[in-house]
Amino acid sequence: MPEGDTLSRIAVALRPYLAGRVVKAARARLPGPQVSRIVGQKIDAVDAVGKNLLIRFEGGLELRTHLGLHGSWHRYRPGETWRRPASRAALVIEVPGAVAVCFDAPVVELFEARTEPIHPTLSTLGPDLLDDDFDMAEAIRRLKDPSRADTAVGDALLDQRVVAGIGNVFKSEIPFIERVSPFAKLGTLDGATLRRILTTAREQLQANARPDAPAGRTTTVDPKTGAKLAPSRLWVYDRAGRPCHRCGTLIRSGPQGGDLPRTTYWCPSCQADPAEDESRPTRRSRAKRS
Repeated sequence: MPEGDTLSRIAVALRPYLAGRVVKAARARLPGPQVSRIVGQKIDAVDAVGKNLLIRFEGGLELRTHLGLHGSWHRYRPGETWRRPASRAALVIEVPGAVAVCFDAPVVELFEARTEPIHPTLSTLGPDLLDDDFDMAEAIRRLKDPSRADTAVGDALLDQRVVAGIGNVFKSEIPFIERVSPFAKLGTLDGATLRRILTTAREQLQANARPDAPAGRTTTVDPKTGAKLAPSRLWVYDRAGRPCHRCGTLIRSGPQGGDLPRTTYWCPSCQADPAEDESRPTRRSRAKRS
């Protein structure tokens, strides 16, 4: 699932072609929103909010897309051949000089901008890690809420109601960088540790949101040197059974989460958890060259 940095790059890429232009035509895959309402409307802004892309219109409407696991945005010249079948287009917006197509998105929603403060998704989002005015104090307050004391770090980082923007890649990478077990309970961590986790998460997302970052590739930046990791690009994510870049211990992986468990990757040496349950399901694969 694309993380906040990917959505930020998408917004930056689409903004010059959409913002300030009037919609000539629009259509959505059925069942979908009545996007014909935006035809003739001038696009005011294209913004990323957490994992959501918001297209705001002069007439007071907003379009929200969420890419889920397989969605993507493409921009074409009028008449240019699309790189994916038209049947996979969830949303098409035509403006003078450009066609923006959102493929395979599970969420395409049109609503009145004035209702954003009570929107069932947007109103519940935690502080956006890529927001220039990111509220660190509020993010820490949410992490330290007594109701989350027994929540594992990995689960909390994925919870967009705590902080917005982190996906499954950085859910594993951030705890590794900070030498915290992704299974450690929030109630066992002090404020300084939580601040380090959030600071690192913000730095990593910002590095990947840069306009010169490789498109479609999430890369962890070495916190000591600022350099991108090579050759794997990542510390632990998708590296189960391979040696840890720090200590050589084989990286482990296992499901984490309740209703929809996601795979978490960690180093059992660098991220030792005193309360770790040895019966936790894990997967190992034959060691490979990293």
